[in-house]
Amino acid sequence: MTQTPLAGKVAIITGSGQGLGLAYAQELARQGASVVINDVNQDTADAAVESIVAEGGKAVAVVAPVGDTEAATALVNGAVEAFGRLDILVNNAGVLRDKSLLKMTDEDFDLVIKVHLRGTFTCVRETYRYFKENGVAGRIIAIGSPTGQYGNFGQTNYAAAKAGIVGMIRTFALEMKKAGVTANAVIPVAATAMTKTVPFFQKAVEADERGEAMPSFFRHDLGFGTAADVAGLITWLASDDAADVTGQAIGAGGDRLQLFSHPTPLVTEYREGGWNYDALAEQAHSLFEGKLQTCGEKMPPLPEELQPAQG
Repeated sequence: MTQTPLAGKVAIITGSGQGLGLAYAQELARQGASVVINDVNQDTADAAVESIVAEGGKAVAVVAPVGDTEAATALVNGAVEAFGRLDILVNNAGVLRDKSLLKMTDEDFDLVIKVHLRGTFTCVRETYRYFKENGVAGRIIAIGSPTGQYGNFGQTNYAAAKAGIVGMIRTFALEMKKAGVTANAVIPVAATAMTKTVPFFQKAVEADERGEAMPSFFRHDLGFGTAADVAGLITWLASDDAADVTGQAIGAGGDRLQLFSHPTPLVTEYREGGWNYDALAEQAHSLFEGKLQTCGEKMPPLPEELQPAQG
C-alpha cells in the first residue's frame, strides 16, 4: 500500500468548521494527517469532526475565537494532547465586515484585523514556539486573498489584513529558515458563502450546488472553482515534497495555479540632488507613462449564456 504523504502528521486548521477550511481539513485527513478542527460554534465543529471520522480520518475540535493568544495556545495544546505532536498550521479563520470607507466603523475594521491578521500572528507564534522547542521542521500556511493582492471596493479592512498576512509570511520565512520550517501564503479563488451572493458568479455557484462541473469560462478563464480545487495546494505545501518552498504567495482556483511575484520596482530613475517638486513636475509623467498600475482585479466580460438570472 502506498503511504499517504501526511501519514503521522498533525495539523491545525483554523476556521475549519465549514467552507474552505473544512475542505482543507478533509483533504489533509484523506492524505493521512490527524486534524484539529477549529470553529466558534460547538455544533458546527462537531459536525466537521464527524465528517472526517466517518471517512476513516482522525479529528478533534477546539472551539475558540481566533485572535487572542489564549485561543492560539488552546489550539496547540489541543493538538498535542489529542495526537501527541504538531506539524502543520493552516491559518484560515476569518470574518467579513464589508463597507465603503465612510460607512466602515472602528469596530468593523478592528474585528477583521483581529481575526485575520492578529489571529495569524498569534497562531503562528505559538505554533512556531512548539516547533522550535521540539525540533519540528513544520509547515505554516496562511490564507491570503485576491483582495490583498489587488484591492477591492468596500474591503479596506479585509484588504489590509490579507496584504499584511502576505507581508508577515515573507518575514516568517526568513526567521524560520534555520529551523527548517516553511511559511507560505495561499490565495484561493473558490465558491464560498460570500461569492454565492455575487451575481457575476451565480451560474458557477449554481452548477456547483447541483454537483455539476462549473462552466469552463469560470474554471479556466477566471481561475474560479470549488474549495476542493484549493485543498490540493494546501496539502502539497504541508508535505515533505514542498520542503524547499517558503516565503511564497501561491494562487489556486479552478484549473489555474499562480505564483505571485514579490513587489518589485517597475521604473527606476536617478537624479543628482534628489527629486524635488519641479523635477517631478517636469519628468514624472513621462517616466511613469504606461507603467502606472490599476487597482482591483479585472474580470473578462461574462458570456451571454452565463449572465445571472434577472429579478
